[in-house]
Amino acid sequence: MAEVAFLTDAPRVAGSETWLLAYLPLLKHYGLEPTLYLSNRPSLDIYAQRLTEAGVALRRYERPAEVMPALCTARLRVVQAWQPHTYSWAFAHLPRPNVSVIHDQLEYHYPYGLRQWFRLGYRLSKAHALRNADAVITVSQWGEKYLRHLGLTKVFSVPNGVDVERFKPCPKRRPELRTGFGFRRFTVLVPGRMSPEKNPLASLSAARFSPDLDFVFVGDDDSSTGHVIKRLARQWKLGNVQFWGKRWDMPELYQAADAVLQPTLAENQSLVTLEAMASGLPVVSSPIPAQAELIRDGVEGLLVPPYPKALAKALGILASNPQKSGALGCAARARVLERHTLQHSVSRLAQVLLGLLEGAR
Repeated sequence: MAEVAFLTDAPRVAGSETWLLAYLPLLKHYGLEPTLYLSNRPSLDIYAQRLTEAGVALRRYERPAEVMPALCTARLRVVQAWQPHTYSWAFAHLPRPNVSVIHDQLEYHYPYGLRQWFRLGYRLSKAHALRNADAVITVSQWGEKYLRHLGLTKVFSVPNGVDVERFKPCPKRRPELRTGFGFRRFTVLVPGRMSPEKNPLASLSAARFSPDLDFVFVGDDDSSTGHVIKRLARQWKLGNVQFWGKRWDMPELYQAADAVLQPTLAENQSLVTLEAMASGLPVVSSPIPAQAELIRDGVEGLLVPPYPKALAKALGILASNPQKSGALGCAARARVLERHTLQHSVSRLAQVLLGLLEGAR
């Protein structure tokens, strides 16, 4: 077994951490022995417990320098960082080969010229730090092309995959689940952390224009953006909106809901979208490149400009036409089964890592 050290500086659980929890336990089947080096922040305690239960070797640290000796003994180091300075530190101090895994949205489709400012900032910060990596792995074909456009040369795409046995439709349990969750009308799930690029204001405004539909926001909402959105919901007196925070029962929530709304302004390849699709749910999302790589408009879901009235109209179409909604959900699951199963994705990741180990000999 070849030991591979995964280092993350994550302060909390987001999509990239969900990726680690799903992928690392399966790498052993390919002759790779992963160890995850994780901050000892209390916000990660439950996550750490789940990693241990999944059989992942875990080392926690207060500062990354503490685990430097252990990192150096691995045959390959995979750095998955939120902050550019983590990449700079890792690539300056750790022996080679070093690989980075990039889940970053890369391109923010912000209005009012902000997109250009973000593009420049990313090029000068994280993309600059990544130039010292021996290879970069990203989670979409679009992301690979974008990083190459930024001047990175050795880039591999490992498109995201999901566990299609965990995330799947469950018609027999659906009535029971809906009763348990209190879903009585057409219920729209809005998953994802409360941050500007997830565009929660558009989702909340769509709910304002859809009084006959119910909206359930799930995900980390303990942020300044989350506080603003929840305060605005109170001011608008939106009785059809609930905020449920971070959840660990997402498969059941998908099985009970009727649709997923994701008017995102930035994605690389969204795990939330794939989870919903695998669960047989139609997804209403933005027509940005990463989402268009997953969803064909009118086939597996609806790609709609992220404006509240347009989003509300699209959701209204699904609510009023169960046959169309069901057909989109069936096609969505079929596309995941064809292209984005967890097994396919882990196999591709293992292939890349083994190739890098072979090249380092």
